Amino acid sequence: MKSILLVEDDLHLADGLVLNLEAEGYQVVHVSHGNLVLEEFHHGMFDLILLDIMLPGKDGITICKQLRANGVTVPVLFLTARDESDQKVEGLLAGGDDYITKPFEMAELLARLQSIFRRQAWLATRNTSKVVFEFDNRKINFETFEASGPGGTIQLSNKECMVLKYLIEREGEVISRDQLLDAIWGYQSYPTNRTVDNFIVHLRKLFEDDPKNPKYIHTIRGVGYRFTRSPSE
Repeated sequence: MKSILLVEDDLHLADGLVLNLEAEGYQVVHVSHGNLVLEEFHHGMFDLILLDIMLPGKDGITICKQLRANGVTVPVLFLTARDESDQKVEGLLAGGDDYITKPFEMAELLARLQSIFRRQAWLATRNTSKVVFEFDNRKINFETFEASGPGGTIQLSNKECMVLKYLIEREGEVISRDQLLDAIWGYQSYPTNRTVDNFIVHLRKLFEDDPKNPKYIHTIRGVGYRFTRSPSE
């Protein structure tokens, strides 16, 4: 049984979500204040956090950043309002895995949850041949999400690991932005190509000696990206 931490200050919405999620076989714990999330999270074992962005106390993006800074890799699905477009992008770059816009149908939420859990299972597979992937004095641990590069040891987000895993498993191939959107997020309506580009820019800062002149994560103009493990390849 999957366990979900629901963080939502609208009690009417929260009651409905708890009722419907439990009916689908999920175990749900509800928190209504942002300042209580980290404490509640560390009291239990959760498979996913369903996190509203606008909360009393700490906002959802701040909470997500703190979780990721502490090495927490549990998926985060943001609940957002329609007028929070900039925050949606900020939330994904802060380590969120997906978002859903209020109001939403329960069927859509369930589909998003299933998509996240399916991608988590894919991330845990050993298709990269080793849990730890090494290239040119750089390392990525796909189990702990820790990586080392020119700047030292860093903690990757779920999505950063997924983007890297997808590129590494197809080393030398040119991967389009649409391929990455479909494989990592599961649909092409959002995020936009700009968001994918932002993820690539961030990954280059972590692994490239000179992010403006990448040797490993290459841009193929007008098409997408290609990964090579050695600058000489």
